[in-house]
Amino acid sequence: MQKNIGKYALRNFQDSDVKSFVRHANNPNIAKNLRDAFPYPFTEEAAEMWIERAINERSKTDFAITYHNEVIGGIGFNLLDDVFSKSAEIGYWISEDYWGNGIATSALHEVKSYSFKTFDIERIFTGVFSNNAASVRVLEKNGFTFEGCLRKSVYKNGIILDQLVYSILREELVEAVD
Repeated sequence: MQKNIGKYALRNFQDSDVKSFVRHANNPNIAKNLRDAFPYPFTEEAAEMWIERAINERSKTDFAITYHNEVIGGIGFNLLDDVFSKSAEIGYWISEDYWGNGIATSALHEVKSYSFKTFDIERIFTGVFSNNAASVRVLEKNGFTFEGCLRKSVYKNGIILDQLVYSILREELVEAVD
């Protein structure tokens, strides 16, 4: 995928992204809102593993958010299986240097459209830590509906948090899905 989102771009990860990925992802303020699979500190080894997996994906589901070809964020989704095969779980992050510019909102808009157009899914969902109001705003701006609160379901950095579950269904998209 290669898509311009304002002055930013959404594209597939490249081997050359390691340095900028680490520079922007190695931040405790980003890691505190993500699962532990996105480590802090975020090392070159972590970036290399992440990029290698993204490049080798048969179905492209992980994308770099870039500015002047430098990775300043990422967005991706997992296609689920078994009885959940019509669902995908999405996640995203933006460099703290670029917070508040609408980048995550725009990237999510593009990726949710791509997901429904490209894959046979009916639902995209995510769980947001209850202390992450900015991510809640991004989801709500994209038409995601609050489904519920999983009380005390997250243990992150020594703190127990609620997880807020949001989703959007194929039929709820405002734009036409071909």
